[in-house]
Amino acid sequence: MASSKLFAPTRVGAIEVANRVVMAPLTRNRAPGAVPTALMAEYYAQRADPDSGAGLIVSEATAISPQAQGYADVPGLYGTEQLDGWKKVTQAVHAKGGKIVCQLWHVGRVSHHLLQPEHADPVAPSAIRANTKTYLIDGEGQGGFALTSQPRALHRHEIPQVVHDFAAAARNAVKSSGFDGVELHGANGYLLDQFLKTGANQRTDDYGGPIPNRARLMLEVTRAVCDAVGHDRVGIRLSPVTPANDIVDADPQPLFDYLMRQLATLGLAYVHVIEGATGGPREVEGRPFDYAAMKTAYRLAGGRGAWMVNNGYSPELAQDAIASGRADLVAFGKAFIGMPDLTARLRRGGPYAGLDKATMYGGGAHGYTDYPALND
Repeated sequence: MASSKLFAPTRVGAIEVANRVVMAPLTRNRAPGAVPTALMAEYYAQRADPDSGAGLIVSEATAISPQAQGYADVPGLYGTEQLDGWKKVTQAVHAKGGKIVCQLWHVGRVSHHLLQPEHADPVAPSAIRANTKTYLIDGEGQGGFALTSQPRALHRHEIPQVVHDFAAAARNAVKSSGFDGVELHGANGYLLDQFLKTGANQRTDDYGGPIPNRARLMLEVTRAVCDAVGHDRVGIRLSPVTPANDIVDADPQPLFDYLMRQLATLGLAYVHVIEGATGGPREVEGRPFDYAAMKTAYRLAGGRGAWMVNNGYSPELAQDAIASGRADLVAFGKAFIGMPDLTARLRRGGPYAGLDKATMYGGGAHGYTDYPALND
């Protein structure tokens, strides 16, 4: 596979990348107090050399505000110590010749009151609890999963603050911490996805009901972030039919076709699409979806951003997606945990290694920075 177009350079908005292999965002719960650490800098740097690792790294999901937090020990982007910690990460990545964007995250209802400021209720488009779990760490430092808390509906007058927080976090990421760009987390049942989909949004104001209303917040946030850092440094992640975090929409095809036509006008660097169930099957029973039609809607409306695909891509499927023109970039998630030199292995056709599931969330260097590369 050494001569595959998968390893050819390309341009992603304002970002030149050396290959088309992307490291997908991976929550690892190793940022105590929401502050990125030196260990995190080492972890990302191990995967940053484009000769052996990712052409582009998308950081783990990063909370835009204290209210946006939903899991213990995930990083933030709203305090000086956090920005300094992330700057050390981006410097380590750039020293290896890599490129990295920061995924901006508001979890919405996928949270627990113990993680919220003053132990408040999490916020959501509507007061509908997600039947899912979040990750907590107890007083003895032991981590585990717990059911999410009952949320409250955001008041109409609170929504502009959410938009502002996304824009402020984007500025912090690019202008203070040195990221090459940002990715809006509009997927996997988190806040922007919650507003988008009928299973979580039962509002009766201009942020609920018809498709243009439900898409309003995502589009307001995207425009604000483009204004903050430049449209060619902004990507967005979407998951049309994933059931992750108890999310569902009654009719996703027209919803995402509409969204694509609107996003096409904004000049984004890329669109990142999770095909199927996040981390699961590529086809979701009872939720058919035409991803080609989604892309066509974007292109016909003038969208020129790179098209990034994700979820369950084998080396052969990834190569075919690029060679056929179906995708410009392919994102790999769990594969990059156990194989920091994934691109080198793809070039050689293997060997491929697994990962230790017991160390995926929380902990220290073990199962994080101690996975060997082929030449180690």
